[in-house]
Amino acid sequence: MSEWLAPNSFQHRQYAHCESGAVAGLLNHAGLPLSEALVFGLGGGLFFGYVPFVKLNGFPLMTYRCYPGGIFKRVTHSLRCPVVQKRYRHPQQAMAELDRLLEQGHVVGLQTSVFWLPYIPAALRFHFNAHNLLVIGKEGSRYRISDPVVSDLTWCEEEDLCRARFARGALAPKGRCYYLQGPPQVTDLRPALVHGMQVVCRDMLAPIPVGGIRGMRFMACAMEQWEQRYGVRKARYCLAQLIRMQEEIGTGGGGFRFIYAAFLQEAAVQLHCEKLEALSDRLTAIGDAWREFALSAARCCKGRDETVTYHSLGQQVLDCANQEDALFRELRETTRTLKHQLKGL
Repeated sequence: MSEWLAPNSFQHRQYAHCESGAVAGLLNHAGLPLSEALVFGLGGGLFFGYVPFVKLNGFPLMTYRCYPGGIFKRVTHSLRCPVVQKRYRHPQQAMAELDRLLEQGHVVGLQTSVFWLPYIPAALRFHFNAHNLLVIGKEGSRYRISDPVVSDLTWCEEEDLCRARFARGALAPKGRCYYLQGPPQVTDLRPALVHGMQVVCRDMLAPIPVGGIRGMRFMACAMEQWEQRYGVRKARYCLAQLIRMQEEIGTGGGGFRFIYAAFLQEAAVQLHCEKLEALSDRLTAIGDAWREFALSAARCCKGRDETVTYHSLGQQVLDCANQEDALFRELRETTRTLKHQLKGL
């Protein structure tokens, strides 16, 4: 067994977001020490989407990150990591396969439902089927879990873990597991850093009405009509769903921007680019603006501030959209310059 497969050498760390944290844990265990911010940036994790015709818990879908599994796929592709990903039809087959992989010394990533994980406090459990965690071992009927958003290693019974892997509903995991077959082959991160930034610029500036900057503006306009369309009660529920998607699921709108700002800061050092440092500072300020929006939305949702209206909330989102539009256009031009410089080396 290779040393990088030795489960006893795995070091648990707590991260801000489950998928970027899980991927960072796998890569660190494989011998490539990367911060969560670098993983998030290499994986092009930053995004925005408002898809009113797709419902999550009965309300329009809002997302502040790329699709589940996208960070793992993009990072491992950029770093040329040999990987395996699987989904299963039968729970017994999935759990037997997990046991076999653990016996071989693999650290295995799983997509699960937060609701069925008993070590998560009851008040924080809800039906969200794209939570990522790592399994590093098994004793009897219990699995040793490294959950990226939990401070310490924990245990989970086989029955509970199986139920979490095969929860039904939106983004159903269907037993999805993933693991590395070998260490990353790329040692020079600079081309991958530039590519990761180009992916985010492409997605955020995409000419589609429901995604990126246009998706923000679409949601800002739609918000002003929520009370007329849904009624006062349902409009507040819809606003509460937006707050949950932004602040509770993953790290949310502001939190993801703080992580990406940290990525730009690290990339600025590796690429010797002061422009990225300046863009990092601006994105941090935009993250603060998203947090201010969430605070105002909570006041409106609870009826505690009559001066906050759906119109004013929409204007806050439009302001964030305009700032991000300018920022990602500048970042796109910067990446073009950096790519040209790297080709000349």
